Amino acid sequence: MSDTRIELIRRAQQGEREASQRLVEENAGLIWSVARRYFGRGVEPDDLYQLGCVGFLKAIEGFDTGYGTQFSTYAVPKISGEIRRFLRDDGAVKVSRGIKEQAAKIRQARVVLEQRIGREPKMSELAAETGLSPEEIAFAETATGPADSIHRESGEDGFTLELVLGDYGAEERLVEHVALRAAVEKLPEREKQVIALRYFHGLTQQAAARILHVSQVQISRIERRAIEQLREMLE
Repeated sequence: MSDTRIELIRRAQQGEREASQRLVEENAGLIWSVARRYFGRGVEPDDLYQLGCVGFLKAIEGFDTGYGTQFSTYAVPKISGEIRRFLRDDGAVKVSRGIKEQAAKIRQARVVLEQRIGREPKMSELAAETGLSPEEIAFAETATGPADSIHRESGEDGFTLELVLGDYGAEERLVEHVALRAAVEKLPEREKQVIALRYFHGLTQQAAARILHVSQVQISRIERRAIEQLREMLE
């Protein structure tokens, strides 16, 4: 991997929007090549590409530049995993038992390492602990991840989707709550996109801004407006 590519990834990991956008543009062909594998499953190609972009940005965030793995090799399972997770929740694909077992092994290793070293472990450390390759870790974590992140704090007020929409118990119950699904579907397209990226795909405001080609401030405003509309619809 070239020094230029490594520098771009490091800048993107530090929150530089231009670096992330350049990486997405330079790797559009890679993202499309993965998205094409899932054509014909009831999801529009452009939507599959956007999901692929979500996975690609997560690959940027999680990539360990010091490990020696090619970034594209690490990114492909992240892209594929994000699309498969969406299709899984939509009933189009199933996650194999082997992948679920790998994900459980990774979660256990992550907890052990955090207790041992007192911080979030790097990809290289997870790989050494589990005996899995970075690509296997990337795919297993993404493909089996939760569909929604309703506990994620957002904005300066620290509100979460769970607090906004009420306490329905476990996260899985809220995800399936018909009233919530129906309310989100009634939002204007841009508000719906922001809510999907922030809460259904767990992205930060910065990452959502990169996907939608707007500023983080705009994302914050759109998100707040969407939350208010959801409050009104669910009252």
